[in-house]
Amino acid sequence: MTISDKAGLTRELRRIALQAGAAIMDHYHTDFEVIHKEDNSPVTAADRDAEAIILAGLLAVAPDIPVVSEEAAAGGHVPEFGDCFFLVDPLDGTKEFINKNGEFTVNIALVEHRQPVAGVVYAPAKERMFFGYGSGNAFEERVIADKDGNGEGKARAIAARKPDADGLIVIASRTHRDTKTDEYLNLYKVKEFLAAGSSLKFCLIAAGEADLYPRHGRTMEWDTAAGHAVLAAAGGSVTQLDGTPLLYGKTERGLDNPFFVARGAIS
Repeated sequence: MTISDKAGLTRELRRIALQAGAAIMDHYHTDFEVIHKEDNSPVTAADRDAEAIILAGLLAVAPDIPVVSEEAAAGGHVPEFGDCFFLVDPLDGTKEFINKNGEFTVNIALVEHRQPVAGVVYAPAKERMFFGYGSGNAFEERVIADKDGNGEGKARAIAARKPDADGLIVIASRTHRDTKTDEYLNLYKVKEFLAAGSSLKFCLIAAGEADLYPRHGRTMEWDTAAGHAVLAAAGGSVTQLDGTPLLYGKTERGLDNPFFVARGAIS
């Protein structure tokens, strides 16, 4: 496998994500401890165990590609990287994990030339795996993994939809929706609101289950890259609010994102 073989690479990312998801689920069914980082965001042993599995897996698969991962970055370790690097959020939606609502994901993305070109989003509690690796190559797999992270389901192609004439289905954060988001949505004809945690919001648009996800709060690049890759592969888009592309590798911003909007196939 070479880095140009995006389908082959994505197979490996899916395998790694399954293993990380199995480790997360081992903790999910216990009375785990919650620790707060310097920015007051929560972290658990599940975050750290999943990250260790992912970092080891990526090192074995693609040892020459730098990895920027959330918990390592929180500890001050961000490797030097160029045009090609991985972005990892080992447990996106830690609050959802703590609340035990199932809406948390494992996110692994490959970024090339500031765009996410391959990504895997795995929701182990919901047994849903989303992955994409370029235009027209977006899939969902219903998969059940064993305790060692071995599992295989049947993948189906997914595609972002054009909204119905009677209005948009908007999906927003379960824990971060604010008045700015509501003001932005006044620009659109909305027929239904959905709420979801983590990067599942991108994936539900990619699967044609929603049309629009605006975000006016702070996010980091590892929060969005994998879902962005899946949605782009499904024919959707993720842009800044002014319509310019959402790019990655923004070291000048500390790898945080500007406000953005994720869309399905909206003309």
